[in-house]
Amino acid sequence: MSLLDLLSGPGQGVIQAVELVVAFGLSALVGLEREVRGKSAGLRTQTIVGTSSALILLVSKYGFGDVLSDHVVLDPSRVAAQIVSGVGFLGAGLIITRQGAVRGLTTAAAVWEVAAIGMAAGAGLVLLAVVVTVLHFVIVLVFGPLVARLPGRLRRSLHLHVTYQDSRGVLRRLLAECSHRGWTLTALASEPPTLGGADTVGVMLTLTGRDLSGAVSTLGAVDGVTGVEVVDEESE
Repeated sequence: MSLLDLLSGPGQGVIQAVELVVAFGLSALVGLEREVRGKSAGLRTQTIVGTSSALILLVSKYGFGDVLSDHVVLDPSRVAAQIVSGVGFLGAGLIITRQGAVRGLTTAAAVWEVAAIGMAAGAGLVLLAVVVTVLHFVIVLVFGPLVARLPGRLRRSLHLHVTYQDSRGVLRRLLAECSHRGWTLTALASEPPTLGGADTVGVMLTLTGRDLSGAVSTLGAVDGVTGVEVVDEESE
């Protein structure tokens, strides 16, 4: 069997590829809305899950035609359902909540996605597996920088890791600056500093409000602050 025959088998034509791209686009729209609202499951996570779900459904719909006939009564798609359930537990183990920030959502979704890709390849839907793999790299390599460039006025929530010099009243000045700018502090937790010496401490701040685009530079200019870093909730 040639590669062309493998990529053009039953159930993996242009229609199915378009269906995957439609699921990709619609999921991305929902994810963008979640990202703008500062939710944990944002653009990348929602898009990965939506695209993977479409692939799993197509596997169940078209992936088992070669083992079925008029004289065979079975439901091989039940195997796919068990894989989805099992990998779901694996993904849940990758998600952690640390100091009020959710980490590992994108990785957990990617594990689920890889399971779907493996199911498609094993079911003979090689073209669909390739399409979703390409879309994954679009999500990871394109959507990340896209989210980072969202205008600050669209952001309603921002997670910052701030490192500052200890015993100088810096935290008090940080909170005063946030209050002056009209930003609401919804979470505050200690966090190990990412840079600096033994006299530096770190905190995780979660700010809400409008026009958060200048938060990094504004807080970074406070006397005693040695570093301000935006924390991506979907990272890792």
